[in-house]
Amino acid sequence: MNISPLRLPRPTHLLALALVCTGTWAQVGPQMDLRRVEITAGMHRIDAQVAASPQERQIGLMFRRDMPQHEGMLFVFEQPATQCFWMKNTLLPLTAAFVADDGTIVNLADMKPMSEDSHCSARPVRFVLEMNQGWFARKGLKAGSRLAGEPFKAARP
Repeated sequence: MNISPLRLPRPTHLLALALVCTGTWAQVGPQMDLRRVEITAGMHRIDAQVAASPQERQIGLMFRRDMPQHEGMLFVFEQPATQCFWMKNTLLPLTAAFVADDGTIVNLADMKPMSEDSHCSARPVRFVLEMNQGWFARKGLKAGSRLAGEPFKAARP
């Protein structure tokens, strides 16, 4: 009788299997292949990835090591609500702009990397735009400033 030795999977294979089975495989690395949309803030152009599904929003900018200054991520929710963000597994310092349906910035929040501190919109919004920390301040943008682009046109009644 020939008995073959029991082969145990390597720890890396076990991790991969666990991630596939739990549906969290995408959380191992940054999501870079989301749809993009152009947003403008006055004369400034933003190339924003769009996080529209619950999973895309949950992962957001996690695990990104860098991001060009003109890029960001636009989180799109189904309906206006108080939106709260944290920075777990997010390596970059970011500023979140909580944005009304018409593109008006409601409030801004600077967020520290790897923090579980919660940052919320001052009133219900459907959009949150995350950019490198300091981008809005350098461009002179604050609460009341207006963003323009396809997402804000589609949201108007």
